[in-house]
Order: sequence, then C-alpha cells, then structure tokens
Amino acid sequence: MVEAQKARPSGSLLTLVSVAVLIGTEVFAVAIAAGWAIAGIFELGQTAGYVLMGLFSLIGLWAMVGFMRQAIRVETSPRGRR
Repeated sequence: MVEAQKARPSGSLLTLVSVAVLIGTEVFAVAIAAGWAIAGIFELGQTAGYVLMGLFSLIGLWAMVGFMRQAIRVETSPRGRR
C-alpha cells in the first residue's frame, strides 16, 4: 500500500505532462488556424494574419496556464487520490 502511494506522484506527473502536450498542441493549432482563417476571409493581408495568430496564441497561452493550474491542483490534492 505504501509503495502504491509513493508511485502515485510520478503517475500524476506523467499525466500532467501528457495533458499539457495534448491540449497545448490543440489550443495553439486552433489559435494559428483561426488567425489565418480570419485574415483570409476579410482579406486583411499577411501582417494582420500574423498579428491575429499572435493575439490568439496569447489568449490560448492564458487559457492553458489556467487549465494547467486547475489540473495540478486536482492531481496533487489529497481528495484527488483514491
């Protein structure tokens, strides 16, 4: 039983890293695609497209930080371990 509890934090770390990679990739892919699509639809040009991509990426980064804070809180809380 004690060994299983000691093994849990490393499993949590692996889970958190995996979630960060998966969700992070999706969030930034959507941010870049949205900037490209909006600039293309409204014919804003390349520079505006890059600005929109950067803006949406910053919003995605903000969302990822909030999501990871919550995920870390849940994975490391004593109530989360069952």
